[in-house]
Amino acid sequence: MNELKNSLNGTGLKVAIAVARFNEIVTDKLLDGALRQLQILGVDEKDITVAHVPGAFELPGICRRMADSNKFDAVMALGAVIRGETGHYDVVVNNSTSGIAGIAAEGKVPMILGILTTDTVDQAMNRAGLKAGNLGCSWASTAVEMANLYKQI
Repeated sequence: MNELKNSLNGTGLKVAIAVARFNEIVTDKLLDGALRQLQILGVDEKDITVAHVPGAFELPGICRRMADSNKFDAVMALGAVIRGETGHYDVVVNNSTSGIAGIAAEGKVPMILGILTTDTVDQAMNRAGLKAGNLGCSWASTAVEMANLYKQI
C-alpha cells in the first residue's frame, strides 16, 4: 500500500490569496490570520501573493486566473457574506461558493474555500478571531497541507 503523507511544512510553497474587501472589518482579520499562519508554517513572505477584490462574488474569477497561471501551489479565497434583509445574500453565497468549488473540482491546484457565511457581524467576527480561533489560520494550514498532498501525486 502506498500512503500519501500529510505535511504542514510550507517551505518552498507559493500561495495565492484572493480576499474580498466587502465586510473588510472581518476579511482583514481573516487575511491577517492566514498570513501569520503561512509564515509560521514556513511559507516565505515573498512567495505569498495577495489580490484584493471588491466582494465575494468576484472571488471565483480572480481565483480561476490564479489557478490557471501555474504560478501557485495553492489558492485561497477569503470573504465574509453576512445575511441582510434581501435575497442578495443567497445569490452571492451560492455563486461564489459554487464558483470556487468548480475550480477545486478540476484538481489543477488546491483551492481553499474561506468564505464565512453568517447571519450577523458578531458571528463573523467571532470566526475571524474575536472570541474563538481565526479561521484564516485554519484555512492557511489547509492550503499548505493540500499543496503538499498534490505534490505527492
